[in-house]
Amino acid sequence: MRIRSILVLLLLSLFSCERKASSEAEIQPKPNIIFILADDLGYADVGFMGNEIIETPHIDQLAGESLIFTQHYSGNTVCAPSRSAWITGLHTGHTPIRGNKEVKPEGQYPMPDTLMTIPKLMKQAGYVTGGFGKWGLGFIGTSGDPMSQGFDQFYGYNCQRYAHRYYPGHIWDNDQKVELPENGWENKVTYAPDLIHQQSLEFMEENRENPFFLFLPIIMPHAELAAPEDALLEKYRQKIGEEKPHVGGKAADYGPDMNIGAYQSQPYPKATHAAMVERIDRYVGEVIRKLEELGLRDNTLIFFASDNGPHQEGGHDPDFFDSNGPYRGYKRDLYEGGIRTFMIANWPGEIDGGRQTDHPSAFWDMMPTLAELTGQPVPDTDGISFLPTLLNEPGQDTHEYMYWEFHELGGRQAIRQGDWKLIKLNVKQTESLKVELYDVAVDPGEKKDLSKEFPEKVEELSRLIDKAHRPNSVFPLFESEK
Repeated sequence: MRIRSILVLLLLSLFSCERKASSEAEIQPKPNIIFILADDLGYADVGFMGNEIIETPHIDQLAGESLIFTQHYSGNTVCAPSRSAWITGLHTGHTPIRGNKEVKPEGQYPMPDTLMTIPKLMKQAGYVTGGFGKWGLGFIGTSGDPMSQGFDQFYGYNCQRYAHRYYPGHIWDNDQKVELPENGWENKVTYAPDLIHQQSLEFMEENRENPFFLFLPIIMPHAELAAPEDALLEKYRQKIGEEKPHVGGKAADYGPDMNIGAYQSQPYPKATHAAMVERIDRYVGEVIRKLEELGLRDNTLIFFASDNGPHQEGGHDPDFFDSNGPYRGYKRDLYEGGIRTFMIANWPGEIDGGRQTDHPSAFWDMMPTLAELTGQPVPDTDGISFLPTLLNEPGQDTHEYMYWEFHELGGRQAIRQGDWKLIKLNVKQTESLKVELYDVAVDPGEKKDLSKEFPEKVEELSRLIDKAHRPNSVFPLFESEK
C-alpha cells in the first residue's frame, strides 16, 4: 500500500511540472485537499440524490464529475463525536469525544492534544492547514482548541452551542475574539456563515503557492432556521407557498434576554431550510471558481459529506423534503437515516468521474487515506485507506465491522458487518434493552427486524459490539464506567 502511495506522488510530481496556473506559476506537486462538511444535511437533501424541491446545481455538477460513495457513514449521529471520529480516525467506541458535553460559558469538553489528528498529519506532510466554520472540540486555550489540534488558522464558531445562532455577537479567529457589534446577540445584520465563507476564500488566495489542507465545517443547515432576507429566500417562499410558522420557546428570539442555545421563531421554516441548503451550494460553487481563478483546480482533491442525518429542530420538517431518502431515522438515530451520508470525491485527472462505489466506508477512514496519499506512515486508527477506490485501482481492503455508539436517549449502539447491521436501544437500562437486526442490502430502509430469525448472528454481532466499546469515564455509556 505504501509503495503505491509513493508511486502516486511521483507521478503527480511529474505531471504537475507540466501544468501551469493561470498566473503561469507552477502548481505544487502535492495536491491541495479540501474537505467540505455540511451540518445535519440529509442524504437526499440535494438534487443529484433526488430532491425535487431544493436546487443545488453546483453540488450536482460536482457530483457528476466525481466518484460518489453511496455507502459512506458519518462518525456519529450528532456533531461533536462525529467530528471527533473524523479528526482522530477512531470510531466512537475509541475516540475521546463521544457526546456533546458543554462547558460554560462557552465551548465543549476538550479533546486531548496527545493524539494524532488529520490537521497534524497534514502539517507533517508540509501542508498549511486551515479550518473555517464550526469546531466544538475544545475552547480557546485548552488541549482541544484548533491550534492545539494542528490548525494554522481556524476562523468561525469555537462553540457548537453558540453556532445555534447565525447572527452571533462574536466568532473567533484562532484565539482572537472577532466582535460583531452590529449583531450583539440582539440584531440580525451580519450573517456569520457568509463572513466565514469569505475568510475561507481568502485563505485559499493567501496560500495559493503552498499545498494547503482546508477543512470547511459549514454550520448549515443545522437549526436554527435562519437565512438572509434576499432573493434566494424569496424564491423558496414563492416555490413552497403558505407555511405554518415555527414559534420558538422562551427567550428563543433575538433580544436582550435571548437564550443563546435556543432556536428562533421562523415564519417560513420550509423555505428557510431550502434557502440554507442552496446557500451551501453557492459556497461550493464559489470554492470551485476560486480554485479555477488561482489555477489550482486540477491539483485539488475535494471531498463533500454531512456530519449526520437531518435534524428535526427549530421547526424543520425533514419529511416534507424527504431528506433521508429511502432510509429510516434522523439525527440522534443509529438507523441509516441518522448516520449514512453520501460522500463526493473529486480530483480532475486523477479520480475517474461519473461513477459510484458501494464500498462501505466511514469518517474514521479519512486519516489512513490521507496518510497513504501523502506518503506518510499510517497512524494507529480504526480506519482503512480507501485510496484504491479513489484511484480505481485493485487491492481495496474492507472493514471487519463498523461501530457507533450514542449516549443520549437511553444509550444506543450499532454495528455493521458486511450487509448485517445490529442495533441496540436503551442499553443503559437492561430491563428495557431492545435488539434489532437488519440486512441492509435487501432492506436498506430497515423495516424488517430479523433478530428472532437469526439469533446466532445477533449473538455474534453482540460480541463484536462488546469488543468495539472501550470504557470512557468522561463519556460513560454504562453506570459501571462512571
